[in-house]
Amino acid sequence: MPADEAQPAATTPLARAERFIWLTARVLEQRRFAFHFLGGDADGVDAALGAYLGADGGYGHALDPDLRGPLSQPLHAAYALRVLDALGRCGGRRVERLCGHLAAVSTSDGALPVVSPGPAGHPAARYHPVHDDPPGALLTTGPVVGALHHNRVWHAWLFRATEFCWDRVETPRHWHPYEVRGAVAFLDGVPDRGRAAAAADRLGRLVREQHLVVLDPAPRTGGPTAPGDAPGEELYPYDVARRPESCARGWFTDAEMGRSLDFLAARQQPDGGWPAARPAWAAGSPLERRPIATLEALLTLRAYGRALA
Repeated sequence: MPADEAQPAATTPLARAERFIWLTARVLEQRRFAFHFLGGDADGVDAALGAYLGADGGYGHALDPDLRGPLSQPLHAAYALRVLDALGRCGGRRVERLCGHLAAVSTSDGALPVVSPGPAGHPAARYHPVHDDPPGALLTTGPVVGALHHNRVWHAWLFRATEFCWDRVETPRHWHPYEVRGAVAFLDGVPDRGRAAAAADRLGRLVREQHLVVLDPAPRTGGPTAPGDAPGEELYPYDVARRPESCARGWFTDAEMGRSLDFLAARQQPDGGWPAARPAWAAGSPLERRPIATLEALLTLRAYGRALA
């Protein structure tokens, strides 16, 4: 019997996604899927994540598929903390060592760059250029600081990094859409909820005024893109308000959020996975990023009560 006929065809969104994950994902994303959707244990996810841990306390080895090579990078730390947060294990000696590493690679203003300069020229996506003296970035600092605060982690590094995030979030300026996600991650986790709510309200009005999020996901005809983005690379309400309790949820009407979630559900591909948001720049990057995008899509749809099974 041919292999394709040996298994029944997957019919539900979750079943199709599960088959895609087993066929294509790294061990980490397979373990994450099993934990979130199949009742798998947290130890398996933790062990898979540990393979990316470096001797310096940071995370490397292309944990974020856009940065290759073994070097620890802030983008990898942000992904690791997101995984640990979901496990309820974002604390302890491991996170304390990570904070020490982040302090060592911070910029002069106490923030994290997008890419830290390293001793070797390991490949990186063109939209993450390597600078000898990189500036601090909300794109990386916001998610890291937000996750640490959400888990009540206290470290000396957090004081200046938190002030950097407040300054970036509260200063009127022109925003890049991807910065908005960093801001939301920070505001969702920071302890000063009153200040966070006021900042989120201002940012939400700016997001709509500057058209940083596509409110109507109907087929578009190639409008302008943000600097560094590829044509069609756009953010939707579900990208910034990943869960209904996010501070960004109030930026969108129920109709706008519903349309974006319909659009997200419809983006599942025939192979069961969701497309990667970023353009392909190397052979392996989309192969590794699509399972991550698939997990994020499933978690967002489930958080909003969309049927998957």
